[in-house]
Amino acid sequence: MSRFSAVPRLSAAQASFDLNESRIRFSHATAVLCGVLLSPLVLADDHTGHNAPASHSEMLSPTVITAIAPSSPLTIVTNPKDPRQPVPASDGGDYLKTIPGFALVRNGGTNGDPVLRGMFGSRLNILTNGSMLLGACPGRMDAPTSYISPETYDKLTVIKGPQTVLWGPGASAGTVLFDREPESFGELGTRVNASVLAGSNGRFDKVVDAAAGGPLGYVRVIGNTAHSDDYRDGNNDTVPSRYDKWNGDIAVGWTPDADTLIELTAGKGDGEARYAGRGMDGSQFLRESLGLRFEKSNITDVLEKLEAQVYYNYADHVMDNYTLRTPSGTGMMAGPMASNVDRRTLGARIKATWRWADIQLITGLDAQTNEHRQRSGMGIDTYKDQPYTKDADFHNYGVFSEMTWYAADRDRLITGARVDRASAKDYRQRIGSGMMSRPNPTADDTRADTLPSGFVRYEHDLADSPTTLYAGLGHAQRFPDYWELFSPKSGPAGSLNAFDSIKPEKTTQFDFGVNYKTAELEAWASGYIGVVRDYILFDYTPTMMGMSTSRAQNIDARIMGGELGAAYKLTDNWKADATLAYAWGKNSSDGKALPQMPPLDARFGLTYSEDNWSAGALWRVVAAQNRIDQNKGNVVGKDYDKSGGFGVFSLNGAYRINKNWKVSTGVDNLFGKAYAEHLNLAGNAGFGYPANDPQAINEPGRTLWTKVDMSF
Repeated sequence: MSRFSAVPRLSAAQASFDLNESRIRFSHATAVLCGVLLSPLVLADDHTGHNAPASHSEMLSPTVITAIAPSSPLTIVTNPKDPRQPVPASDGGDYLKTIPGFALVRNGGTNGDPVLRGMFGSRLNILTNGSMLLGACPGRMDAPTSYISPETYDKLTVIKGPQTVLWGPGASAGTVLFDREPESFGELGTRVNASVLAGSNGRFDKVVDAAAGGPLGYVRVIGNTAHSDDYRDGNNDTVPSRYDKWNGDIAVGWTPDADTLIELTAGKGDGEARYAGRGMDGSQFLRESLGLRFEKSNITDVLEKLEAQVYYNYADHVMDNYTLRTPSGTGMMAGPMASNVDRRTLGARIKATWRWADIQLITGLDAQTNEHRQRSGMGIDTYKDQPYTKDADFHNYGVFSEMTWYAADRDRLITGARVDRASAKDYRQRIGSGMMSRPNPTADDTRADTLPSGFVRYEHDLADSPTTLYAGLGHAQRFPDYWELFSPKSGPAGSLNAFDSIKPEKTTQFDFGVNYKTAELEAWASGYIGVVRDYILFDYTPTMMGMSTSRAQNIDARIMGGELGAAYKLTDNWKADATLAYAWGKNSSDGKALPQMPPLDARFGLTYSEDNWSAGALWRVVAAQNRIDQNKGNVVGKDYDKSGGFGVFSLNGAYRINKNWKVSTGVDNLFGKAYAEHLNLAGNAGFGYPANDPQAINEPGRTLWTKVDMSF
């Protein structure tokens, strides 16, 4: 990737996409002008898939997505290729924050960490094409979603709560699936989808997704780049947030008959990002991925489908204080320094779908192993001369079964169970650094647990109304992840360290809700209430030197909240919609608020659509958050202050030029509001933020963007 304040270095993959700065600015200006001239837009969903015929897209007005309704109880399915507001996402977490119930731990322009219903980290399973890519940074600078470019996927599925057991262990908060669907060519042919996005603050993204094939197979090639300069907030102050990213992926599929698929996938990507809220920036986000999957359908009258896959994912991450900034010259990070961490993940799963008259049963096995290494150095790039040191590896083996019983025409009972055997080994010979380094009392120790999980959910369709009611009870036990066992400086009082003492987390949650849908009105509401035993909490205790030290501990917690929304078709052309999300948590061990909870968040939209164009407005209103527990939180963030409420007004528009070309545009934060999200990292002193007075990082001010989509 090109470096900040250095001569750009382009890989071969990047060279095919990147343009010089003058061309970027010219394209940016042209696209924004085009957006002003064509200005229009909307809120409803356009469900056309990447293989949908052009005739279908002509039937619908082009849209910009600002709200997403559930497609079934507790499940949201959407097309991540659709343009949406705020400005189309730079990574997976940025995309998820547009879905009610999600928030993001913000730290600048990209690579925030997603939060669902106030739950963070491995409480949320995130998979790409059925595989898991785990970040390597001990502070989650490279959260799993930072390696995901949403527009290169065909389908996004979100399952809220512990209401599935099919996609790996844990997942007490929910499951997120980014998937690329197999290509389907009835005869020899090709297709090409591409898009260009330009916007304020030097934003410039390009995506190409092309495929060719026939009845016996296909080849699909996907490439994208994304760039942004530092943005300006509502006060017109510059926020360090520059980033550059690129990805390239290929899929080769063999379809010897209509019921068989064998697909081989490979991919690579890299990037860099400047972080206003961290003492170091990410100067490398190298990703390598390999996968092989097999699917066979209609095997017997009972065995409906058999699926198997193996995958390999590698993350090689470098963080330093000299590539994208100048070392401060004072304090603990006065001179240049860098840390290089990597993680290799190997996984496999096999899944069978069985069907009888009124029962569907899915059974299977999955396994995953990953190892983590690190090295560091003082001085520019001196870490490259150091050997890697392995500090941890993890193993998980699971068996699962999920059944759907169609008890009657309007009644369904869904239930599932899984058992996981999870283990971790501590390879660290010493812990701490410098003068604080000491022998590790758990060196070469292994810990393991057997963890059961399960759920049951009942769904009922009312007889005389297009209404579905549902209620489900789920229980999930989650083995502590790398960040909870190895990142804290210490564990609970009296323990050797966090690896020695942190217990698995146990969540029991009751989910309930209602979905209603007619041609004119779509409405939904979902709620939850739960108890978390041995919730893993981070305590950041201030030290004498003005720094803080982290300690992990287990507490008991209570959680509750929900989401609701409605979309009403006022006339043939006008549509109004609204969504609301709320999450609440309490540390029942000491009676305080559970930290890092997002505040009440509401969105109101109004859209006008006609023939080939649409126009809309979005008003987002967020309440103040006064329920905090100062200096408590998770491995990424902590509560350091209460936050005020805010409202942000945005406009959007879209125009379909013909069946092959579509333009969408928007103005986010139209009035240039200066505001900050509650889930936020404090600005780093290296960028001039107060060292002893935590100050939240402001969000972008007025932002213009235009996106052009092409499909042949």
